[in-house]
Amino acid sequence: MSTAILSSVRFMVAVVVLAVSFPALSVAKTISPDFVELSKKLTPTVVNIRTVKNIKPAQRSRRTPSQNQQDKFFEEFFGRFFDEMPQQRPRREQSLGTGFIISQEGFILTNNHVVNNADEVMVKLSDGRELKGEIKGIDEKLDLALIKISDKKPFPFAELGDSDALEVGEWVMAIGNPFGLAHTVTAGIVSAKGRVIGSGPYDDFIQTDASINPGNSGGPLFNAGGKVIGINTAIIAGGGGGIGFAIPVNIARSTVTQLRDNGKVTRGYLGVRFQPLTADLAKSFSLDSDKGALIASVEKDGPAEKAGLKAGDVILEFDGKPVNEGSELPRYVAVTPVDKKVKLVIFRDGKRQSLNVVIGKLKDGESSAAVDGDSAAESEKIGITVQELNKELSSRLGIKETKGLVVTEVKPGSPADDAGVTQGALIIEVNGQRPETLQKFNAALATVKKGDIVRLLLRRSDGSIQYVGMKAE
Repeated sequence: MSTAILSSVRFMVAVVVLAVSFPALSVAKTISPDFVELSKKLTPTVVNIRTVKNIKPAQRSRRTPSQNQQDKFFEEFFGRFFDEMPQQRPRREQSLGTGFIISQEGFILTNNHVVNNADEVMVKLSDGRELKGEIKGIDEKLDLALIKISDKKPFPFAELGDSDALEVGEWVMAIGNPFGLAHTVTAGIVSAKGRVIGSGPYDDFIQTDASINPGNSGGPLFNAGGKVIGINTAIIAGGGGGIGFAIPVNIARSTVTQLRDNGKVTRGYLGVRFQPLTADLAKSFSLDSDKGALIASVEKDGPAEKAGLKAGDVILEFDGKPVNEGSELPRYVAVTPVDKKVKLVIFRDGKRQSLNVVIGKLKDGESSAAVDGDSAAESEKIGITVQELNKELSSRLGIKETKGLVVTEVKPGSPADDAGVTQGALIIEVNGQRPETLQKFNAALATVKKGDIVRLLLRRSDGSIQYVGMKAE
């Protein structure tokens, strides 16, 4: 056999080997979609939302007259001075956001923070028409709102896709109103799924590198097939670039239906507090993996207690869905219909067991399934443990307040310890923000990096109020 023929044979063999070693990838997921055609088709389904809030001036309050003669003089003098100042006038505060039409009848999905507390909502379509919008309902926990516009002709609308089928690396496209620049189109890929960014109890965001900026809030994130797979909601800016996050559309589906039919959202309730299952904890329970949600406590007379769940049980499956991360449990429970009987697979006493639980109705102030000590993960940056106050905790700490956030533990030698933070101190502010819940406390510290200064405003046990500053670890 000649050298030329032998070389050709070797080349063909190499090609065959390569073909066997590297299977062909899906064309749809490797070839860039036609963004030109997608933009033409989908832009009419995206709307710009302009809201107006009427801000009333604060009412001046007069102090109770003092009995001290010197204080009376200053009160009368400065009182006349301030009374002669012109009164503040009412003002109108405007903001811009994005939404997208989801039915030919004119229902529009957007973020709650785009329309929250708005006195007027105006919706501008891609053809230039501007129509008055009616807020049909809001969901604060998922940051979603449903708006309705009306016209004689049917509206173009976007089709909802399947966010569960979305894969990291897929092409996505966003259309929105960033900085007031109407119907701006940006594209990128799915960077990650299941992101928890501290925005609430049902965090499960799609992360994308498609450019998302202020004004994009409430706009759609499309897949390559032109279907909505996310609602653009949040960004983390810095370092010359930004990371965008979108609410998966599958999480929003049940909310949209309830807002359209009832104007409000009802969520399921289990009545447990759980904690992340670490590798060491899993080993101590004789589990072969750290997947699942470890129950730390069961609420009295709740659905979980009635079903026989106990502290120390590890929930492995919920209604046929595996619980890989503890943070998945609240989302599963929340979207489960009230009074539905659900099968749980748990790990107890070294073996898997099954039991049924009837899901209850979530009330205001409750959590579908709460994380036990969920402030500790973020507060480790400064060395404190924080809990929400209740009567029992207030009694144990010897403080009068029964609401708010309190420091229950200070790690020796931590930044908080060095700054003089003590057990029993109430947290009023974190870097200028007032965290009323553990979720908001976590969110306030979520963006803090090593070396950043954390400023706390505390009310100490003696009633004094003081700022303390410390450098995060």
